[in-house]
Amino acid sequence: MSADFYLVRHALKEKDVGDVFLTADGLEQAHATACFFEQIDIARIFCSPLNRAKQTAQIIGNAIRIPITEDSRLRERANWGDMPGQSFQEFVEMWNRCTKERDLTPPIGDSARKAGQRLSTFIMETAAKYPLERTVIVTHGGLITDFLLNEFSSDELNKKHPNFIIEQSNLVPECSITKIRHDSKGFEFVDFANIAHLIDHC
Repeated sequence: MSADFYLVRHALKEKDVGDVFLTADGLEQAHATACFFEQIDIARIFCSPLNRAKQTAQIIGNAIRIPITEDSRLRERANWGDMPGQSFQEFVEMWNRCTKERDLTPPIGDSARKAGQRLSTFIMETAAKYPLERTVIVTHGGLITDFLLNEFSSDELNKKHPNFIIEQSNLVPECSITKIRHDSKGFEFVDFANIAHLIDHC
């Protein structure tokens, strides 16, 4: 028995500090993604509690008539604005250091490894509870790559994209879909950061 998971990065967000919302372009991306999921038998939708993920998930949920469920484990490893007074440059420097040093815990937030473990645990628990079903998870690009780096070898990752580890921070576009399958043998990497639905949508 296997369960399929569609890991969706939230749509394009406002460029500002804190828990920001989607831009007008982001709303269009979310609607195109919702159109894609109308063609698939989705059982449930989970999302990060941050506004950009909730908005994206709600648009998908409205289209396929499924309520969304928030879960804090789907939050990004760190968010600009979590640390009062932190400049964007300081946030980026902190983020990049934690990306390279995967066990380094920032002053506020989780290490890359711990963040990835959060998503792994969530997927495994959901697969055990709802086997043979398809689930959408609307989350963040960093969390998706943190999870992938935890669960798959560098050889497997490089088959999806050359130099995956080095370029990881730039590989998951807004509203891209990464498909993961989970069964008794563990995780299977099905598809990575697919954006075809944003180019050719209903």
